[in-house]
Amino acid sequence: MICGGPAMKPADGRADIRVGVLPVGNVPDIATKVVAAQFVGMWNIHADVLQSLEHPQYAFDQRRIQYNAGAIITDLESSGDTPAFADYHKIIGILDLDLFVPVFTHVLGEARLGGKFALVSLFRLDRNLERAAKIALHEFGHLCGLEHCENDGCLMKFSKGIRELDTLRLRFCRHCSASFQNAFAFGRLPAE
Repeated sequence: MICGGPAMKPADGRADIRVGVLPVGNVPDIATKVVAAQFVGMWNIHADVLQSLEHPQYAFDQRRIQYNAGAIITDLESSGDTPAFADYHKIIGILDLDLFVPVFTHVLGEARLGGKFALVSLFRLDRNLERAAKIALHEFGHLCGLEHCENDGCLMKFSKGIRELDTLRLRFCRHCSASFQNAFAFGRLPAE
């Protein structure tokens, strides 16, 4: 179940974790629903699609003709205690905008390690929702404290672009999976 109703409670307590999938600006409903479904299907983590936020014009960089991902995350963090976000441990923002961070020409997603908010950009994905799901789950891994992995195919491996993203499986390697499980088993899920 994506929205509403009680989530099943597995032994590791992941059903107690709530993820909000937040459309920012004009985002197709199907994209947010697919991302939310991945959390339920892969990890039995309850995920709700939240009410959309306005287009983040404040983050537009005139020189680059792109949107600053760091500025959007900072803005979300400053409103993180609002009632709309209070019931969620982690929030994945979905945007159909070209995002950047100063050290890269563009990013497909962005998160702060151990933070509460992450972003997924649909802009360069050619309407491929499996790619959006991979990025969302990868960024969620960062929110849970996982760093980039060197194992080929692992969802936590850094992707420079679409070609690398397409080589990743829709799961963590053994090492990242164990680290992910430990974050829940020992109550170390950051930014609760």
